[in-house]
Amino acid sequence: MKNNKLIINRLTALWALNESGLGGFLHVFNSPFTGLIVGGIAILLISLIAFYAENKWQSILKALIIVLIIKMAVSPYSPFTAYISVSFQAVLAAFLFSNFSWHSFSLIVLGAVTFLQSALQKLLTLTIIYGTEFWEAINIYGSWIQNKINLLTETSTTSVLIGLYLFIYGVCGLLAGLFINRMIGIIATKANTDFYLEPVTLTANTNTPKRNYSSKIIWVWLITIAIIVLAFTFFGGTLFGWQKAIYIILRSFFILMIWYLVLGPFLLKFIRKYLKHKESKYQEDISNAMDLFPYFRQIMAYTWKETKHLKGYARFEYFMANSISNCIHFKIPTE
Repeated sequence: MKNNKLIINRLTALWALNESGLGGFLHVFNSPFTGLIVGGIAILLISLIAFYAENKWQSILKALIIVLIIKMAVSPYSPFTAYISVSFQAVLAAFLFSNFSWHSFSLIVLGAVTFLQSALQKLLTLTIIYGTEFWEAINIYGSWIQNKINLLTETSTTSVLIGLYLFIYGVCGLLAGLFINRMIGIIATKANTDFYLEPVTLTANTNTPKRNYSSKIIWVWLITIAIIVLAFTFFGGTLFGWQKAIYIILRSFFILMIWYLVLGPFLLKFIRKYLKHKESKYQEDISNAMDLFPYFRQIMAYTWKETKHLKGYARFEYFMANSISNCIHFKIPTE
């Protein structure tokens, strides 16, 4: 039981490292599919916490609070929706593993539902900001392309794209569930040998560079607006035109201002107030987790180099299983 508690604490620290953008898995992969990788690794670590915990609900929710507090401390510029996604993953996992037997079916459901939630959240965000006009613009482009290639169909372009988008995310979630099931099997059956690694330079620096989210948001907004305006003014015919384009620009601008200047900060304030209230209760756990970050980063870099003789999926699988196992059984020099 004592060993399981140590393992759960290490997994919680790994989860916090993954969510905080302080290196680790993301730094190794350097992939454009950041969201999918972060989400997949998160549910893998949550599932491992449930695997080793007796009280799965309590252990996952405690780990969630610690992860969110660390995320708040080291990634203060994370948007409100990031906290929602992390919480949704943890609460769904706690519900599934507490009420159903722990097997591959629960992992597949967890993977599929969390990935679909991420996809639907993005679609909902687009609709709220740009309204149904965004989807009308997509249909205009689709109709123009169909006319060019003489393809007639009653199915709208929007329906096809949304359906395909959700299908891809759903399949990725199913594959993630199967992969997680295999990873847990490998990690659980590995010999519990302590992993020693002499630190070269260990720093407890948890400062992340301030990301220019506002600049990114402005560029995304300008590009999206340009796509919609072009659709209405050049391909939309007399029914649309500049009047509707101006309406979309004003609408999206005001919604973004309300969200990022009023509503978002207001909701974040309540989240931070709640987490600050919990911080004193878990202060020791938080400090211990953050102290492990430099060791974990070095272990992952070491394990990644160790797999250089492997290629593709074999390297990915070996790296994930061994890096997590090494982090779990790593012996701190003072221990």
